[in-house]
Amino acid sequence: MPRSSWKGYLKLSLVSCAVALYNASSASERVSFNTLNRKTGNRLKQNLVDSVSGEPVDTADRVKGYQVAKGQYVMVEDADLEALKIESTRTIEIETFVPAAEIDEIYLDSPYYLAPDDKVAEEAFAVIREAMTKKKMAGIGRIVLNRRERMLMLQPREKGMLATTLRFPYEVRQDAEYFEREWTSCGGEQIYCPPLRGRDAA
Repeated sequence: MPRSSWKGYLKLSLVSCAVALYNASSASERVSFNTLNRKTGNRLKQNLVDSVSGEPVDTADRVKGYQVAKGQYVMVEDADLEALKIESTRTIEIETFVPAAEIDEIYLDSPYYLAPDDKVAEEAFAVIREAMTKKKMAGIGRIVLNRRERMLMLQPREKGMLATTLRFPYEVRQDAEYFEREWTSCGGEQIYCPPLRGRDAA
């Protein structure tokens, strides 16, 4: 059995069951490269240096910094970030149902498989899955992954569910600025016509 990346409970109203989340994609087949010294064939190492003095900085002296103005930073310790992390409730609570077609694909992030975690959970899991199948709807809920709250879209898939994390609106760039083009009709078809400049505009 594949190793799960998260375990908890799936809840819809008064029905809940133990579930496990599995990565539906893998990066293991990706090709990666190291940087080598062409003359010796040895792998190169990177040293972090102070941008002003040029001196190497020991690991103990390295700290995260948030830029508040050009050249001005606020130091942020690991303990500060740890205090801001959201504690997981270990529960995916379905908040609403929507037609899957109404979810713009640009908001889809990472896919996972969701399955019951034990025999006892199978019946309740099937009830929730069949409810979505009959209504032809996708469930929308929330989950905390790596101490970060994510929106999650659930869709029936075979005997389990496909769980896809969703990007928040602030994470998506609006397309208007990329598609500001001038279009004209040519033989009944709409084609892109770049603006004329210089001699061509005469």
